Amino acid sequence: MMQDSNDDHHGLSHSEVTRLLAEDGPNVLHSDQRRMGRVLMKVIREPMFMLLLSAAAIYLTLGELREGLLLLFMVALTVGLTLYQGGKTERALAALRVLNSPTARVIRDGRTMRIAAAELVRGDLILLEEGARVPADAGVLEASNLQLDESLLTGEACAVEKCAPSTKPEPHALPSGQTDSRTLVRSGTLVVRGSGIAKVTATGARTELGKISSLLHELVEEPSPMQRHIARIVTVLAVTGLMLSALLVVLEGYSHGRWTEALLMGIALSMSLLPEELPIILTVFPAIGAWRMARANVLTRRLSAIETLGSISVLCTDKTGTLTENRMRVVQGMIAGRHIYFDESDIGITAPEWRTLLETAALASSPRPTDPMEKAFHQLAGENAKRFAPPALTQFLQEYPFTPALRAMTLVWKGDDDAPLLVATKGAPEAIASLCGLTPAEVQQMQNDVMHLGSHGLRVIAVATCNWSGALPASQAQFGLRYLGLLALADPLRPGVPAAIQRCHQADIRVIMITGDHPSTAQNIARQAGISADQVLLGDEVQAMAEHELARRLRTTNVCARITPLQKLRIVAALKDDGEIVAMTGDGVNDAPALKAAHVGIAMGARGTDVAREAGSLILLDDNFASIVEGILMGQRIFSRMRGAMTYVLAMHVPIAGMALLPVVFGWPLILYPMQIAFLELIVDPACTLAFENTESDYREREAPRRHGAAPLLDARIIILVLVQGSVALLFAVSAYLWFLERLTHSQARAAEFIVLVLVNLGMMFSALVPDRYFVRAFCPGNYAALIISIIAVIMLLATVYLPTLANIFHFSPPPALDLAMALAWGALALLAYECAKLLINRTQTPSAATKV
Repeated sequence: MMQDSNDDHHGLSHSEVTRLLAEDGPNVLHSDQRRMGRVLMKVIREPMFMLLLSAAAIYLTLGELREGLLLLFMVALTVGLTLYQGGKTERALAALRVLNSPTARVIRDGRTMRIAAAELVRGDLILLEEGARVPADAGVLEASNLQLDESLLTGEACAVEKCAPSTKPEPHALPSGQTDSRTLVRSGTLVVRGSGIAKVTATGARTELGKISSLLHELVEEPSPMQRHIARIVTVLAVTGLMLSALLVVLEGYSHGRWTEALLMGIALSMSLLPEELPIILTVFPAIGAWRMARANVLTRRLSAIETLGSISVLCTDKTGTLTENRMRVVQGMIAGRHIYFDESDIGITAPEWRTLLETAALASSPRPTDPMEKAFHQLAGENAKRFAPPALTQFLQEYPFTPALRAMTLVWKGDDDAPLLVATKGAPEAIASLCGLTPAEVQQMQNDVMHLGSHGLRVIAVATCNWSGALPASQAQFGLRYLGLLALADPLRPGVPAAIQRCHQADIRVIMITGDHPSTAQNIARQAGISADQVLLGDEVQAMAEHELARRLRTTNVCARITPLQKLRIVAALKDDGEIVAMTGDGVNDAPALKAAHVGIAMGARGTDVAREAGSLILLDDNFASIVEGILMGQRIFSRMRGAMTYVLAMHVPIAGMALLPVVFGWPLILYPMQIAFLELIVDPACTLAFENTESDYREREAPRRHGAAPLLDARIIILVLVQGSVALLFAVSAYLWFLERLTHSQARAAEFIVLVLVNLGMMFSALVPDRYFVRAFCPGNYAALIISIIAVIMLLATVYLPTLANIFHFSPPPALDLAMALAWGALALLAYECAKLLINRTQTPSAATKV
């Protein structure tokens, strides 16, 4: 029970908070900063790094100092690029951790505010609300039906009741120096019911949770299906490369006795077959993409959720605060068919029945309201909900909270000692009708009034009251309530919602509105938003239907009204059983099961509880439906960019591996030593991340239909495109090399062929950056990163061919001008050929027809 709901809780001042924060430090258990040393150790353990070091060691052992040092320099460049990419990823993840840090509602300087939990200090007054995590150890000052889940600390699953210290002596008081655990709340525990105010006693490592934090281990998130799929591909290619390299070393060594050169050939072949960029893509793209999504007010709690975003087929959304602005204002009232219209103030409300209706609605709301509806009642009824109330009604006694089973809330107030208690109740009209025991005629009149108000898109609340003497009953259903009337609140549609709904339809995403409001209100808002509202599914119908019947009904129904959180869970299960990929929004404690059950749970960040935010894989920072849609479309774009980068990497490894293996098989002069492959990797590595992650989204990419939920990252169409483009590039590379061998010396032919390979590499990068553009348009992506990479690659290429020192190390000789022009022509012809292949494959096999491989 809450004591006198005094508003004299002033809290700490700003200067006191600053002093205590400097003394005690932030309210955090441990620092979760990731250090670049971890990234460096991961790079050192990579197979490509070990291969490069092995090649450099062989050169140095043979006395080839320049070759060895240059290869070490290229190793350092590769490590530097990887560290840069890792640092960019870590900075993005650090920014996400800051956005995802817990918050707390406190009273400071007499004002209620929300702050980061890390800023809490000793002496702060924290507000405890249902669904919130307790941010620090504290002593309870006020409590109303306050119950906590302390299983994190004690292992006990049952909720524990909390109360304020008693001001009266108790017969079984604790010995001096001991504190009743019922008056203490611990950091990390969860408020499962009620509300209260507590004073912080310990923060950070000084809390009970902090004392055992060394025993707690961070959970390691399991690899996503996409990561497992790519890991299998990389493993197969790595094992294949290792076996071929070992075979090559043995055959070349036994045949010619050149074991050292054979070993270098084997290392070059292993490097050419190892697509070590693929795991980097799966790390960098989701992390940077999640950071970009956070800037669009969609916070990603689990990076693996990004791969699911692009395949969402059904988006289930709340109405209040998501489709609407959550700025409620009482605009109308009805008593037995009679209307009253309210303006911004309560001036002119003189009739006793209207004043009683407003007074009771305010007294039936929380004394410290956070819900916009209750704030609207307080605002209209007067400051602190007592402008119309008799002065004696100053003590709040008991709250009977809203539950899914009984959609009503009752507060009991005490006046003079001899005066009866005042009971104020508000809730859904049908719940109030039941509590008041209305006659069929009265129920029909109420329903007519509700239909009239709901048809205008207004949220309708019924109000009832009674006087009570004696002990309070266990349930609000036992009060003999008297029905007073209806109040209607306007909550306008957010301006960007209709356009966002249209974008969903264009992306083949169906939107289902799920609300607890009256059906007529839900239909009106749905039609304003652009959602088909011809059929409405009611919560009672959901409860009565079998699973298969519910799934069948949901195929043609886009509006669900009077839905409870548990019925949300049934709706999610039915949609999933019907083969849909489901995203679900939620904000309350009871929404957590539905958020977890959905493929993508979207928790509300502004009005959502901690429980909902922990259950969701995404958090909507502004609770705006348009942000949800933008987040889903951004997920599609991230997936598209990852697919383009992997297409480029795999296709480019085909000509590199071919030109490393074929000269050995057919006895041609070698083209690619470890040095040349390291050079090509210096192009591929930044291109597959920097260029593709920064590519601009054109209209086609933004409005592309969603991908099928079962489609893997590398589907049949992509594999075919990789093989065709890679094979075409290899064919032109081989043809060019044979042509150069007939005309030039071996070192000149090697240089000319390397120019062709670099041009093919760059051209393939531009082609993959824009999978739906062809020929000239493919080389105008507006991507500065790709242009910079290309310019640097060309400068480095010219240096290796025309600077004598570098040319000797790379075994190059400058080709004549005519043959240089032919190298450019061979590269251009190769690009033209696989652009034609891309056009043909895209037109003959659509993504929807792709199958898993």
